[in-house]
Amino acid sequence: MSVFDDEILANMEKSVAEIQHPSQPKGTNLYGSTKLFPDYQASEGQAWLTLVHGIPHESSVSFVAVLQTTRALRKGFDATLYFYGPGALACADTRGFPTTGDTAFPGNQNMNDAIKTFISEGGTVLCCRFGMALHGQREEDLIEGVIPCHPLDVQDAVIHFANKGAIINSVYNL
Repeated sequence: MSVFDDEILANMEKSVAEIQHPSQPKGTNLYGSTKLFPDYQASEGQAWLTLVHGIPHESSVSFVAVLQTTRALRKGFDATLYFYGPGALACADTRGFPTTGDTAFPGNQNMNDAIKTFISEGGTVLCCRFGMALHGQREEDLIEGVIPCHPLDVQDAVIHFANKGAIINSVYNL
């Protein structure tokens, strides 16, 4: 016996029938593909810094920031990711369930995998020790290649990159 009465079931059937499904077959191009800006490449010595203050797997903003910085690296920028505050959690190589490295749900390890790719392609990853301490994270828990930093380095890194004329991207998860 259904939890819905006949009138509700009839309305459900009517609602589903209002729109053809699938409305478009798989592979249908729904959007144009005109790119507005040139495919800029880095000039010799040009730098890129992304500051990430967002929780992994709860913030698509943080994940997209890693992807953007990887793209900048591939365009020839001297690219650096700097994780601080709750962003430090993204640098933990001890994430996973039921054991470290396991994917507890689809996408659970996307951030870790993207950071490892970034490092393997020559990017620099910095992680604030204070952000780590706030969340009980140990330095030995960091993804291999991540460089731990003093809390006062966040501001000085911004100054350093600004003095070099770098592009600075800063993302937050509130």
